[in-house]
Amino acid sequence: FLQFLLTRYAFYGMIWAKQNRSPHSRTFKEMEQTMIYADNAATTKTSAAAQQAMLDAMEHFWGNPSSLHSPGQQAKEALQSAREAVARAIGAQPREIYFTSGGSEADNQAIVSAAKTGAHKGKKHLITTAIEHHAVLHTVDQLAKEGFEVTLIPVDESGIVKVSDVAAAIREDTALVSVMFANNEIGTIQPVAEIGALCREKKVPFHVDAVQAVGHLPIDVNAQNIDMLSLSGHKFHGPRGVGALYVRRGTPLLTFIHGGAQESGRRAGTENLPAILGMTAALDDSIAHMAENNAHAAKLRDALIDGLSKIPHSALNGDREHRLSGNVNFCFEGIEGESLLLLLDDKGIAASSGSACTSGSLDPSHVLLAIGRPHEVAHGSLRLTLDQDNTMEDVKAIVKATTEVVNYLRDMSPVWKALQRGERNYVIQ
Repeated sequence: FLQFLLTRYAFYGMIWAKQNRSPHSRTFKEMEQTMIYADNAATTKTSAAAQQAMLDAMEHFWGNPSSLHSPGQQAKEALQSAREAVARAIGAQPREIYFTSGGSEADNQAIVSAAKTGAHKGKKHLITTAIEHHAVLHTVDQLAKEGFEVTLIPVDESGIVKVSDVAAAIREDTALVSVMFANNEIGTIQPVAEIGALCREKKVPFHVDAVQAVGHLPIDVNAQNIDMLSLSGHKFHGPRGVGALYVRRGTPLLTFIHGGAQESGRRAGTENLPAILGMTAALDDSIAHMAENNAHAAKLRDALIDGLSKIPHSALNGDREHRLSGNVNFCFEGIEGESLLLLLDDKGIAASSGSACTSGSLDPSHVLLAIGRPHEVAHGSLRLTLDQDNTMEDVKAIVKATTEVVNYLRDMSPVWKALQRGERNYVIQ
């Protein structure tokens, strides 16, 4: 019944939002000038450096890197330079970098390779966490259907994985441990180096989904004992549709796409050189300005958390300290997240209720459920992710708009009215 109420509530909220939109559609340029963009965890705006690198690639490096003629060899040299840049960013060797279409493909190839390699040795046990991105969770779900056993490590109420829980889960037949560096929804940063040291001691391959971390946090795959790592260009102001997979030398990697000898025979298909060069330009720029960007975003993040915390019966999701510098995730009791997003969009604020890959789903976030939020509260979540382009004025506007929208939605919510009448108990005090 509660689900029915929430669904109806979302439906009427959407109607209200559509009816109150301007009759004259805004042009993209007008929207860009007025919109406060607070959804950088979903995707970032392509930087000027990345755009220029892509234009240069299309003009000067248009040859096929696999061709023997001069244009092809020039493209090959540019591709190698990009491989060196990615390797340098994470403390790896260029020969350990494989370009992919993004983080999801990299996650899939890493996990499937470790699982099927392990199976040949009688190891069919996989370990990951309950808050991973679906690119990881759906992959291990598929492997479970093929006969693998999967252990999902829980997290505490702050969304942190305990190293002791990982240690307790490792068995003689464990083929892989996969733990994300930083969560895409609640921003919590995991003890990757400690888990990596444990896996190295137990001789278990360790994969890290670092899609939200690369370009934002210092990474050294050797110091952190990481055997495989996934990254995606559009999370640090590079283009969409391009990423990379790091695989430590000596770690088996199965061919995922067949048909050619590109990427050392591990991924067929002519390399998307403009996108790759755009990604590496953005990565170089992000790393060069990492400290100042993080300091700026963290200041905005803390002010935003303080402002939203003043809304009654609201709660921050994730650890206050061990989180990405620009990540803010809140639950507001008595409302529904989809309506909240639509009304904020009408006020010129682009936000999210969680992962962009599942934003069309009415199901509550698996991450919020994993940290102990009940379904009815998890439905009222809001993710705001800021970066160096945001300002303190943006934060003030977001706090004001969110407060107004939450109050409006609560006024029309039967759930909120039942809470106020004392017919139900508040979950968030």
